[in-house]
Amino acid sequence: MAALKRETKRWRVVRQRSAAVYWTGGFMKIAGDVLEKLVHIKADSVTLEGALGIPKDARGMVLFAHGSGSSRHSPRNNYVARMLRAGSLGTLLVDLLTEEEDRVYQTRFDIDLLTRRLLAATDWIKQQPQTRDLHIGYFGASTGAAAALKAVAALGPEIDAVVSRGGRPDLAEPDLDRVQAPILLIVGGNDDIVIELNKRAFERLKGRKELVIVPGATHLFEEPGKLEAVASLASLWFKQYLIKEQV
Repeated sequence: MAALKRETKRWRVVRQRSAAVYWTGGFMKIAGDVLEKLVHIKADSVTLEGALGIPKDARGMVLFAHGSGSSRHSPRNNYVARMLRAGSLGTLLVDLLTEEEDRVYQTRFDIDLLTRRLLAATDWIKQQPQTRDLHIGYFGASTGAAAALKAVAALGPEIDAVVSRGGRPDLAEPDLDRVQAPILLIVGGNDDIVIELNKRAFERLKGRKELVIVPGATHLFEEPGKLEAVASLASLWFKQYLIKEQV
């Protein structure tokens, strides 16, 4: 973890280049050699929408599981996704609930439903020509982190790494013993209740694991520099476990 801390400043200055946008082969191409596309994924009896971003030199793939009340448009997760793409990692930010489902408060906390949807998105990624050969990781926020952990427990070695931002791993407690993938838990230093929940979950996890508490950060990491720290930590964790030859 000391290595992660040493690398934080370097990753804070990473920026994705911007330029004219044009369409090619069904993808929207953005300067910086990143291909972006709105995708539709069948799950249960509904169709989920997602934003797929694949760098030209992609060497890993990260699926985002959003928290309750959030969506693929989350500015925080989109910021992290841009930083990951700048580090040669593809990203998929997918809405695990339809607009109608998200209006129901209880559905937002239906972790089993969120898990099934994440598993469907993972299966879709494995079938796409651009991504099927890439190592896969999950980035989960709040309740989305619980869904990510349950999905990892179900898929075993098929998932290579997990990062949780302000997550609720306690909502996946029955499955924590079966999580095999290396997991990084990131919690804000001022998010007292979630810190305790993550500490308890940390003790249950049996594989490679790290718990990082970001000083001065609240649950959403809205304070200056705190989200940059999350992006830095996540980038380094995923590069370590998804880009195998760099370990």
